Amino acid sequence: MLRTKTRLESDVHATAIIDPDARLAPGVKVGAYTIVGPRVTIGEGTSVGPHVLIERDTEVGDHCTLAKGAVLGTDPQDLKYQGETTSLVVGDRTVIREYATLNRGTAARGRTEVGSDCLLMAYVHVAHDCVVGDHVVLSNAVNMAGHVSIGDHAIVGGLTAIHQFVRVGCHAFVGGASRVPKDVPPYLKAAGNPMQLYGLNGVGLQRRGFSEDVRVQLKRAYRIFFHSQLNVSQAIERVRDELPSSPELETFLSFVEESERGILV
Repeated sequence: MLRTKTRLESDVHATAIIDPDARLAPGVKVGAYTIVGPRVTIGEGTSVGPHVLIERDTEVGDHCTLAKGAVLGTDPQDLKYQGETTSLVVGDRTVIREYATLNRGTAARGRTEVGSDCLLMAYVHVAHDCVVGDHVVLSNAVNMAGHVSIGDHAIVGGLTAIHQFVRVGCHAFVGGASRVPKDVPPYLKAAGNPMQLYGLNGVGLQRRGFSEDVRVQLKRAYRIFFHSQLNVSQAIERVRDELPSSPELETFLSFVEESERGILV
């Protein structure tokens, strides 16, 4: 059970500033000149490097690593934000590297979320109300606008800018130095500016244990959607008529059906 730790019980550097309302679980390490603000919770075994700022209303899970200069839980960069109480939540075993910045949510959603087992490399920005799934890799200087959603096991290459409200589906791969103005469906590869789709993320799916049958069906669905003259509604109908149902195929179709910004073509 989480309990408040004293400086003596935790490995907290003498120059660190810990707010009385912050809670540190057993085994937390806090580096030099780090500031941990009010209503911050840091889970068991998490290592917080030097010169880190965790401003307030932030929950960091167990066995995470926050590298030098990371900034978590700061106010949203949104002119509509009026000082309402919102939060940032980070899951377990997530690594946040140097100078990454993660803002809290706004009244629109209430919180920003980053899942477990993620790697956020240096200078990544996660804006207000974003949702990042589990096992996500965001390479150096990925910049997410507000309300972006990134699915489990997605990988985004460095120096990529993602437009507000865009969704990147699970197991998708986005190449570096891209501009992402529309939704990237699950299981696919996309890159460039202007951005284009480059087929199924076959190597990634194979590495994660997807069967050959599933990969073949997803590739057939991709061809129906993007290598035919059908519109989205027609393509969905044809896929459901011609291909056997599977959880992966339903994930793909549901993502397309729920898209509000539109999908890349």
